[in-house]
Amino acid sequence: MSYSVLIVEDDPMVAMINEQYVRKNKLFTVCGSCRNGQEALDFLSGANADLVIMDVYMPFMDGVETLKQIREKKINTEIIMVTAANDTSTLENTMHLGVIDYLIKPFAYERFQVALEKFAAKMSALHGTSVLDQNSVDNIITSAKKCVVKDYPKGIQEKTLELIQSYMCGQNGWTSGDSIAENVGLSGVTVRHYMNYMVEVGIAVQRINYETGGRPCVLYKLD
Repeated sequence: MSYSVLIVEDDPMVAMINEQYVRKNKLFTVCGSCRNGQEALDFLSGANADLVIMDVYMPFMDGVETLKQIREKKINTEIIMVTAANDTSTLENTMHLGVIDYLIKPFAYERFQVALEKFAAKMSALHGTSVLDQNSVDNIITSAKKCVVKDYPKGIQEKTLELIQSYMCGQNGWTSGDSIAENVGLSGVTVRHYMNYMVEVGIAVQRINYETGGRPCVLYKLD
């Protein structure tokens, strides 16, 4: 079973990162990418998407208004909202409109995957029974809540991980650990520890630069 995902994000770099995160989960495929809500509605009028991952603040039509129109038009898709906003009114509005999850930028790769797993758990529960009784209804409602954020390894803190990822999202191409450390205000040892973790879980990739004229250095970029 593969679920199709539409990315709705006006920032090309963030859209690219979201697409990469989706493609790392074998249960999901990216069916399209739109820069604003109107483009998303046009896309959904002619194509199906099981899941829409959508930013709140976009030109022409923001995510909240787009979500309202998706519901009014009875388009059969689930929504994960992504935003830099942390105001409770936006959260409340989108929750009332039935979003399956709500991600605050910058978010960790693992938290993004939890949002996808919530959707997959709900779909699995919905399609796993043909006759509804109280137990099956309870299972559908609570299945998504069973997905919890995985514990990080010793020495990995979520806020620090998000700080490094946020900086990496703004970089084009390869960057060194020393450059990351200087720009995010961490020690080189700490940055190497976090980058090793990000490489291990598939968030980033690394290569050795032998063209430094001296000691080779490790370069990183988001995968």
